[in-house]
Amino acid sequence: MPHVPPTDGEKLSGVTEGRGVRAALSTQRAEDSSESREEEQPEGRDPNMLFPVGVGKPPPLNLTHQVPPWWEEYKGQVNLHVFEDWCGGAVGHLRRNLHFPLFPHTRTTVKKLAVSPKWKNYGLRIFGFIHPARDGDVQFSVASDDNSEFWLSPNESPAGAQLVAFVGKTGSEWTAPGEFTKFSSQVSKPKRLMASRRYYFELLHKQDDRGSDHVEVGWRAFLPGLKFEVIGSAHISLYTDESSLKMDHVAHVPQSPASHVGGRLPQEEPRADMLRPDPRDTFFLTPRVEPSSLENVLEPCAYAPTYVVKDFPIARYQGLQFVYLSFVYPNDHTRLTHMETENKCFYRESPLYLERFGFYKYMKMDREEGEEDEEEEVQRRAFLFLNPDDFLDDEEEGELLDSLEPTEASPLQSRRHLPLPAAPTAPGAAPGATPAPPVPPSPGDLPTTRRSRALSWAARAARPLPLFLGRALRPRAAAQQQPPKVYVTRVRPGLRAPLGPRGPPWPPFPGVFLRPRPLPRVQLRAPPRPPRSRGRRTGGSPGAELRPPARAQATQGSLEGQPRLLGLPAPTAAANLSSEAQPVTSFLSLSQVSRAQLPAAGDEEEADDDDDGARGEDEDSEEAAGAPRGRWREDAIDWQRTFSVGAVDFEQLRSDWNDLRCNVSGNLQLPEAEAVDVVAQYMERLNARHGGRYALLRIVNVEKRRDSARGSRFLLELELQERGGGRLRLSEYVFLRLPGAHAGGADADGESPEPAPAAPTRPDGRPELCRPLRLAWRQDVMVHFIVPVKNQARWVAQFLADMAALHARTGDSHFSITLVDFESEDMDVEQALRSARLPRYQYLRRTGNFERSAGLQAGVDAVEDASSIVFLCDLHIHFPPNILDGIRKHCVEGKLAFAPVVMRLGCGSSPGDPHGYWEVNGFGLFGIYKSDFDRVGGMNTEEFRDQWGGEDWELLDRVLQAGLEVERLRVRNFYHHYHSKRGMWGARGRKGSRTEGS
Repeated sequence: MPHVPPTDGEKLSGVTEGRGVRAALSTQRAEDSSESREEEQPEGRDPNMLFPVGVGKPPPLNLTHQVPPWWEEYKGQVNLHVFEDWCGGAVGHLRRNLHFPLFPHTRTTVKKLAVSPKWKNYGLRIFGFIHPARDGDVQFSVASDDNSEFWLSPNESPAGAQLVAFVGKTGSEWTAPGEFTKFSSQVSKPKRLMASRRYYFELLHKQDDRGSDHVEVGWRAFLPGLKFEVIGSAHISLYTDESSLKMDHVAHVPQSPASHVGGRLPQEEPRADMLRPDPRDTFFLTPRVEPSSLENVLEPCAYAPTYVVKDFPIARYQGLQFVYLSFVYPNDHTRLTHMETENKCFYRESPLYLERFGFYKYMKMDREEGEEDEEEEVQRRAFLFLNPDDFLDDEEEGELLDSLEPTEASPLQSRRHLPLPAAPTAPGAAPGATPAPPVPPSPGDLPTTRRSRALSWAARAARPLPLFLGRALRPRAAAQQQPPKVYVTRVRPGLRAPLGPRGPPWPPFPGVFLRPRPLPRVQLRAPPRPPRSRGRRTGGSPGAELRPPARAQATQGSLEGQPRLLGLPAPTAAANLSSEAQPVTSFLSLSQVSRAQLPAAGDEEEADDDDDGARGEDEDSEEAAGAPRGRWREDAIDWQRTFSVGAVDFEQLRSDWNDLRCNVSGNLQLPEAEAVDVVAQYMERLNARHGGRYALLRIVNVEKRRDSARGSRFLLELELQERGGGRLRLSEYVFLRLPGAHAGGADADGESPEPAPAAPTRPDGRPELCRPLRLAWRQDVMVHFIVPVKNQARWVAQFLADMAALHARTGDSHFSITLVDFESEDMDVEQALRSARLPRYQYLRRTGNFERSAGLQAGVDAVEDASSIVFLCDLHIHFPPNILDGIRKHCVEGKLAFAPVVMRLGCGSSPGDPHGYWEVNGFGLFGIYKSDFDRVGGMNTEEFRDQWGGEDWELLDRVLQAGLEVERLRVRNFYHHYHSKRGMWGARGRKGSRTEGS
């Protein structure tokens, strides 16, 4: 039988943890535990608090003034509390942890104030007493990676702790080990200490996932020239001995200003729209219109939607495909707009497309009369249908470089291709003489032409065109030859095309169609010149040539060793400037240009000193015009460019299909006109029935489930003003039946299907509202939360505190907590239930390993009332205040089950600053009437015996086959806390320390 606690006002044991929630304890406060006194703090709202205490009044803190007894054997070590798997590098991030400071993941000790676990994403709280060696003024300093704070009390009381030194506040500051003077904030002012006394201290440290984690505290006498020394075991002692205490024993944990200062975010605009106030959040507190007075407002009608898959064979785990979403009005702001910087799945465009082209396709650029904007049009449409196989892999690109023939080179090369060097000059030949052609090779020595996946669009016209649908457009005849517009060009072997005398330009930036200035020519060999000391020579003779770059040498050697195709001329400087090559599309950036492709600095200087025509006419003309060599012209920016755009409603592009791919989109939005039309019809019938007794104040919530064959189901929640009375809440299901539609399928009693008459229509031919039979929800039905647990002390304490706060805030006593305990060792779960302020609870103890399916089934079996709701729950849930009302509204016996979508918080995220995603694939949080749960067969305890994961999908399959609808909605402020997996379900670490779960 469920236990109902007495109501005689008996005082329960508890500790206020600074968040306005009393943590349930399993033991009474010991005589030597600390006393508490409430102190006012600056105004602000705690984001981790379930319900605010008052407008602008945060919950009071509970600071420890009286310390427990101290013993001499405490010397030589201090207390260490570890908070694992929590992101961020600032101490403020540690204070936002839900369990800080009372419920750490690990309790242990440390022998000196220098700790380096060599781990990541954790926070440390080190506290105890400092024993000075002598009287005098002492300076302290703290060093850490990342941030840290050192607090010191003028006496042994934690309540008087003051911040004396710190490293950073934002998480980006850090120091090297032993670097005690990097920041001015690291070093404290001199503190007068006495050797006969002990002083309470607290050291907070936060480490993210980068850097060499460490934190250390040094001290020195306030004398010139002394260095800081780490405080060792001879001068520290424990605050208290925790070795024999269970993890839920927290009365001894000191609470100081260091534990709470900065834990609250300042008053600022919410980062997520979902955090803004909404009438839905508190509408359940408004008195409800009696359902009996609404029975005759609408004509009754049968309700059997066509999307119900009763007795339809569903393959394993395919029930997800038969769950449909409901439309909501007004906007409940469940769309995670603050998360769309990383995830833009709400929009239909692919991430690759948005990354490259953005949203410019929705914009039409304004043009002046006669202005041509061909480049913009090309950018908007080009490369939308490229084949991924048309791009070069890194390995194939390297093969392409090795396979190029000398005669295929030209200035129109990829930025990563080297300029082909000329054949070496014979000894004694005059400078500039043409070398003798090589002997043609035999046919057997001909190399095999390699095939690559380089894009092959034709460049036989002077103006290359971009790709469309993977093919090149036919070149258009031009009156005069202009420098070609190119994307980025690359040589492809085996194909040749005529080029102009100057060759095509080198495009400055990939992906932009511009007219860049021509690329300066690269000399294939240096002309003879007097030797210079900075030149690298191949020998000691004065006439020796300068050695080319290493990569160019290697390329030349490899080309000399390769036979050339029959009938092709030998590569010369002239051939290099006029050889034919076919440009292909590439995505190389400017950073990929090899240094060997550009003239060396020394070569440029030498070329500048040479007056015998080493530079080309184009380069001379550019320098004469004052243009700097080797630099690109800046792009012209049109700051006066305007555009036209139409209103775009992306919500209209969504469907009620359960989209399992996008986890940041919110509930589907119901058009305002449709919601207002349905409400107007209902209010007209309501006032006709009651003689204008009610006036509509506002539409709080409208939910629509669409059935394109028979009509749509609506849940109307309206705030009404009763004539001569107060404000009331109307929350009823109605059905808008399509003209001529008939109800089909068997009813809940298993009778044969009988067609129902068509619903009456209005004179204008539009459908009329009716009251769906057997679709009414109960406001006072009992809700049983079923939670299996094992070795999760801090989460059990938080869950019970949240449930107690839910009861205190709502005054709702029609719910019960059932904990199924698999022999937890870190706390007394039954005693914690007795100490919590809950209206009803049940404790079930099971032996063996943790089994979620078996635990849930055992909890449901303990519920006696078949006409009550069971809610299969998880332990790490943050509940909104209207959770009970939401479960009752969306669970109807024999008709509806409820699977709310929870938001999974990311590492370091809290309900006040939610960063995460909607768990669109999970159905582990499930509300259903016990009679329906028993009818579908309950949990599958045979297949999911020693594991969990998939049991929720398997249950969903059977629920749908039984003919029930599953309501699927994203619930505001409904979060799944990020939590550590270490130590769960009885796992033990290799080293001995008091850890939750061990």
